Amino acid sequence: MEQRGNKTIICAVFFLDIVEYSKKSVAGQISLKERFNAFLSIAIRDVPVADRIILDTGDGAAISFLGDIEDALQAALSVRSSLLGEGVRMEPPLLVRMGINLGPVRLVKDINGLPNIVGDGINVAQRVMGFADAGQILVSRSYYDAVSRLSHEYAGMFHYQGARTDKHVREHEVYAIGYPGDLTSTHRGVVLKEEIDHSSGIRRILVQAKRHWYAFAHQVAIAERYALAVFAKASPLQRAGFVAAAGGVLLAAILGVYQVSHQTGDVRNTAIAVAQSSVPAAAVMEPAAEIAKSTMAKAPTPPLAPVEKKIQGIKKSDRVRTLEETTGGPAVVTLAILPWGEIYLDGKKQGVSPPLLELQVVPGRHVLEARNTTFPVYRKVIQVKHGVKITIRHVFK
Repeated sequence: MEQRGNKTIICAVFFLDIVEYSKKSVAGQISLKERFNAFLSIAIRDVPVADRIILDTGDGAAISFLGDIEDALQAALSVRSSLLGEGVRMEPPLLVRMGINLGPVRLVKDINGLPNIVGDGINVAQRVMGFADAGQILVSRSYYDAVSRLSHEYAGMFHYQGARTDKHVREHEVYAIGYPGDLTSTHRGVVLKEEIDHSSGIRRILVQAKRHWYAFAHQVAIAERYALAVFAKASPLQRAGFVAAAGGVLLAAILGVYQVSHQTGDVRNTAIAVAQSSVPAAAVMEPAAEIAKSTMAKAPTPPLAPVEKKIQGIKKSDRVRTLEETTGGPAVVTLAILPWGEIYLDGKKQGVSPPLLELQVVPGRHVLEARNTTFPVYRKVIQVKHGVKITIRHVFK
């Protein structure tokens, strides 16, 4: 540390801020800051003291990592996991924004003779953090370019957010881990789950419906933001293709609605004409039925669909059981993964838990995996039946 004194270096700066900290009571601020410090201590415990400088900003902190730039990302992921696992269950909940930048800082001594940092590197880290939502990690273009070349796993964690302009009219290209609303959605899910556990009857059904609606709306919002980010990054030719495809889908939907309404109108008009005429309805319907019957008799038998072929080749006793299982509704897998894990079902990614708390699966045998970038993969073979709810618990450590 002494050798680096009064020098300008390039390092990773991790900036954190507790959301709405100043609006809390003194007791609330103390509670939030104590838990915040505990989460941060766990996140940086493996980083040598000589390789980090911590600045307490009152409602957050700024940490400069003077050694490995990966340390900043690992610390941010650890804090985010703690927030999603424990922070949302606090009262009041701990909501934290996070930003990382790779840039120049100057090591100086503060008024007490302790090491301090100043410079553009920490300023940009704070502005990038200001664009983040609670529980979200945003990084600058400079940090993304550096860390994404260290590992394919790192590159796959981020999604492009576009350019943001700060109050000084300076643009910053940012990349994100997590989406806006992840933390608040998880907190809302925890609150609703507790409410479900203490409810019964119609109220329980209504709360469950509310919880599923919030989860659906959150996923739709994520898909919308992802589509907008892809559109913003696309070339003019690609954008034209996207617009043409969207227009085609919209036109097909309009034509479909028109056709259905037109056919419905024809049927309605025919029915009215028959009702108003003096001819008995049977005299009109019987010839039509005979025509339809003869047409169906002449029509070639359509080939069996793959699913029908599969069922036809099964023994009768097994076939009945298969049909019962496929029509009995999905099974529900409740997830309790700490601190966090990417959930895969039969090799297909389902989401990140938390905030993903429940998973609906087709009855049968499945392979469920929980992947965390820091720990070995957790893999479990599950056998589920329709209408049955099972719980998968795992703590990465």
